[in-house]
Amino acid sequence: MKRVLFLVENAPVPDDRRVWNEARTLRQAGYGVSIICPRREGARPVEHVEGISIYRFPLPSLAGVGGHLLEYGLALPMMFVLTWVVFFKEGFDVIHVANPPDFLYAIARPFKWLSRKFVFDQHDVVPETCEVRWSGLRRRLTLALARAAERGSFRHADVVIAPNGSVRSLATGRGRVDPSRTFVVRNAIRRGQFQGRPRAELRRGKRYLLCYSGVIGPEDGLDVLVRAIHHIVVDGHRRDIHMVVIGDGDCFAEVVALRDRLGLQETIEFTGWIQDDRLIADYLATADLCLVPDPKNPVNDFCSMNKIVEYLAMGKPVVAFDLAEAQETAQDAGVSVHSSGEPERDARAFGDQVIQLLDAPATRERMGEAGRRRFDEVLAWDHQRDALLRAYETLLAAPAVAPVASVVPSPLAEEGRGGGFF
Repeated sequence: MKRVLFLVENAPVPDDRRVWNEARTLRQAGYGVSIICPRREGARPVEHVEGISIYRFPLPSLAGVGGHLLEYGLALPMMFVLTWVVFFKEGFDVIHVANPPDFLYAIARPFKWLSRKFVFDQHDVVPETCEVRWSGLRRRLTLALARAAERGSFRHADVVIAPNGSVRSLATGRGRVDPSRTFVVRNAIRRGQFQGRPRAELRRGKRYLLCYSGVIGPEDGLDVLVRAIHHIVVDGHRRDIHMVVIGDGDCFAEVVALRDRLGLQETIEFTGWIQDDRLIADYLATADLCLVPDPKNPVNDFCSMNKIVEYLAMGKPVVAFDLAEAQETAQDAGVSVHSSGEPERDARAFGDQVIQLLDAPATRERMGEAGRRRFDEVLAWDHQRDALLRAYETLLAAPAVAPVASVVPSPLAEEGRGGGFF
């Protein structure tokens, strides 16, 4: 039996749905599976779930460039030690690394000398994140590190897995990975994973329910969403809506404070993070519209967002800005709002589109039906499972990519965009 070890630094498992779906799929296909990941509060250091061994390490989540460097400086040695523990205790034939960060290939590299293979599962575009999030010296520093780390991951990978075609093009383009060794496995949920029912009380007495479900971070646009709701309620004189924001993140307190300053306490409800998928599904089943306020930038253009897949699975129409991969994911189930790059103007445009759809029930129904079809026929994990297994068939049939000993040139000398893990 072939064995696979997953390395995950930025999210616990099984909370990370993408990694957990991949791990369960491989286990069901007859692979032995182990996972190394951070430990959330209350979780056991070592656990066996559905035949999968999970090894967890304690790790704080720290903000800022210095915080991230400290976090990664702590994580890397702990993950390296645990990798050797798994190697001697259970063994593995493949190391499957999920980014960010991109430099986890450094853990896989010595095992390639022991004939183990390396899969780089590129969840995020790290260099682009650095470009968007930072400026000045911090941007130059993080961008240099991110480009070098991404390049190292591409060079050493036997197979690269991407969440969409745009990210795959980075591997075959700037990563110079052979297209035959790159595969698209989309972010997805399983059919039947969300089983919700409409619940009138979730509307809080209002005619319409709007929903956002996801992370509340610096690139997620919740400030624009709050201002869009203010535009709908104050400028549009609409008192018939209730907005629910499901999720948590670094900007949670800041966005709640903005809501309070704008006097929208009775209109916008923040639930915090909900662990119960059934409750999330009930909110989405009740919703009339689901919203994606993520602003247009080089990071979000590349993102395949879990929340959109969940919205479509529940048959809900989607309003989003004109992001390349958001449009590709939603297709006829979504309406795109042109982003001007000016937050106040974008908030008004977003709010106007929401009002227009609320007043067009037949259009919402058609969009919802299109979304459910797209999920069933293309986006459900059933379809992604086949792509993952094809990637592993290719991985195990081909000779391993030799470890690279050459010195990587300075990324500061390169032209073009890059990404970041900070």
